[in-house]
Amino acid sequence: MREAYDDADDDHDDDTPPYWDAGQRLPEDARRVGLSHHVPDGALLDFAGALDSRKRLHRVTAWVMLVVFGMPVLFYVLRLVEAVLPD
Repeated sequence: MREAYDDADDDHDDDTPPYWDAGQRLPEDARRVGLSHHVPDGALLDFAGALDSRKRLHRVTAWVMLVVFGMPVLFYVLRLVEAVLPD
């Protein structure tokens, strides 16, 4: 018969939340301005902070996020240049 779950594994001295708790990867600046993992911007920061550069899938995910968030800026700049410089 298996032993019941023992809380001895989770003993830490301080009152900080456990490492697996959501929202623990936000930078201190983000926390200071009130972002948390409950708001969209904070959730993105929390997700990006969880990526590990040693893992290939995480690097690919970071590049995809860079493209997804960078393309609208690139398109806007191209439209701006096209509007300023006539043909």
